[in-house]
Amino acid sequence: MKAICATDLSAASEATIESETCLECLGRIGVEEIHLVTVIPSNVHAGMPGMNFEKRREQALERYRRVVEDAGFDVETHVVRGTPHRRINGIAEAVGASLTVVGSRGKSPLENRVIGSTARNLARTTVVPLLVNRIEREADEPDVVREHLFRRVLYATDFSENAERAFEAFSYLRHATQEATLVHVETPKDPGLPEDDDPEARLAELATRLEDWGIETRTVVRRGDPADEILAAEAEYEPTTILVGSRGHSRLRRLLLGSVSEDIVAQADGNVMLIPPNRSA
Repeated sequence: MKAICATDLSAASEATIESETCLECLGRIGVEEIHLVTVIPSNVHAGMPGMNFEKRREQALERYRRVVEDAGFDVETHVVRGTPHRRINGIAEAVGASLTVVGSRGKSPLENRVIGSTARNLARTTVVPLLVNRIEREADEPDVVREHLFRRVLYATDFSENAERAFEAFSYLRHATQEATLVHVETPKDPGLPEDDDPEARLAELATRLEDWGIETRTVVRRGDPADEILAAEAEYEPTTILVGSRGHSRLRRLLLGSVSEDIVAQADGNVMLIPPNRSA
């Protein structure tokens, strides 16, 4: 299993790479090869006086390479130019990655809507599962917020096809997961089930599958706005990672309705793992 680890070489993005526990968690789910990727934005020009961006970034990635190799992974490094999320997605496709990891300090909801971020752009466009590893927001020398990436997973489902696809991620996450909370949010704006279907029964079926793997599991049905209720469940149960599928709405529909998964990526306190739609579907 190959993973992309995207870094802008900031103190925040170093935190994932330098966390032995995070690297150990990636190893437990089957990652054997890590591609370290840094993107020089298109608006940074190679001819700027006194600046050799490629060389500086290559030197930094070599330091990271040694850390990751010492943790037992095969490592490749990539220094590329362009738009960060597009180049990261392109490399993920080119190397056949199964996971993209990006560190994010997170911003206030207003800042995310006005400024945007690589993490949020990846949430909109990723072609492989995306792990947003939350980094401490205010610290000068930030650390990861949750050391054990997958120990406690909050899985949010609307019982759609892509939510089921997200659940299948437990086939490899289970090797690092001890506890799971399965959440469905009933909402009048977007009902997910026929009237005669029982969400509690559906969740119980999923819980049985996880318990057969030795994962301690609880199920929760909440009512209200999906993003708000999922974030409230995060505050209540304190998972290390929220696991959620992206519905893959068209750009127009996303602008009109917003995206639950993007809101969670922007506003969650801890890590978020986002599973995109099957591209061949």
